[in-house]
Amino acid sequence: MSEPLVHPHWLTRAAPKAAPVVATSTVLILGRIWNTNGAEHSVGNAALMVVLAAGSATAGAFASAGRAGNEVVAGTAFAASGSLALAGVAGYADGWSLPVLLWAVATAVAYGVAARHWRTDRRDAVAYERDTAARRVEHAHAERVEALRAGAQIEVAREGAAYAEALAQALTTRAGLPGFDPVAVERIGLPKLPTAESRTP
Repeated sequence: MSEPLVHPHWLTRAAPKAAPVVATSTVLILGRIWNTNGAEHSVGNAALMVVLAAGSATAGAFASAGRAGNEVVAGTAFAASGSLALAGVAGYADGWSLPVLLWAVATAVAYGVAARHWRTDRRDAVAYERDTAARRVEHAHAERVEALRAGAQIEVAREGAAYAEALAQALTTRAGLPGFDPVAVERIGLPKLPTAESRTP
């Protein structure tokens, strides 16, 4: 039985593609809001963001180092470091040119990293679909073979029953004919037929 095809909504397909630009735009907007609330040319606020960004980058480097590195933790840490750096620049700068330039660079980098994961996911999805289709064809072939085998067994049993019924009817008809000799029948190997004496108690 084939499964129904479910096509995802276009918003479901477009949401992952829009995630990087939404994330960087949100950081830029929050940085500019912070700028208007007193972060412009604030050395203390800028130093805080530098320390936080450097700490996140260091955590990402440690998380990705060695054979036991965790790609998810490292990616999250590096993304947080870039976001903090962009927010710090957007909050400290007095104009829009430098924050927008950094926003464009951060968005391009985010799409570059995301494209790599999208390609991997697409390859895994295609491989899974091919494997599923191959297993479905294999199971359908096995089901067809079993159905043919069962049909052949049923046909053989039906023919055997029809042959036995025809043989019994022929023997019964032959036994009713005059001059029938059951001893001669037993001599040629057919089963012994009941006589009139054996039928009467």
